[in-house]
Amino acid sequence: MIKNIPGFLKLSALFDLFEEIAMLVLTLCIMVVAAVGLVHVLYAVFEMLRTATLSPTNPLLLQNLFGLFFTVLIALEFKHSILVSPDAPSHSMVRMRSVLLIGMMATVRKFIVLDLSGVDVMGVLALSAAILSLGIVYWLVRSSDRLPSSS
Repeated sequence: MIKNIPGFLKLSALFDLFEEIAMLVLTLCIMVVAAVGLVHVLYAVFEMLRTATLSPTNPLLLQNLFGLFFTVLIALEFKHSILVSPDAPSHSMVRMRSVLLIGMMATVRKFIVLDLSGVDVMGVLALSAAILSLGIVYWLVRSSDRLPSSS
C-alpha cells in the first residue's frame, strides 16, 4: 500500500542510490587497505629472504607473517561480503555467512598472533568461546540455507 505513494518511491530510489554510492566507496577503501596490506606482506617476505631471516623454526616470525596474511584475507572477505548483489537469491544469508566467516578469521588471527608468554587463561577461554559460538551459528545458518523450500 505504502509503496504506491510517489514520495515513497522517490525516497526509496534515493536511498538505493545512496546505498550504491556507499558500497562503491567502501569497496574502494577496502581495496586500498587490502593492497597496502599485500604490499606489506610482500615487503616482509622479501626482506626476510634478502636478509636470510626467513626461518620456519622461528615461531614469532611465523606468527607475525601469518598475522599479515590473515589481515589481507580478512580485508578481501570483507570486500566480498559488501559486493553481494541484493538481487541474488538469499543475499542476506550470503552476507550473514560472510560476516560470520570474517569474525572467525579475525578470531583465528588473534589466536595465531597471541603471545604465549603473557597469555591470560580467561582471555583464551573467551576467544575459544567466541570461535565456538561463531562456528555453531555458521553451521546453523548453512544448515537452514540447505533446507528445501516449502513453495
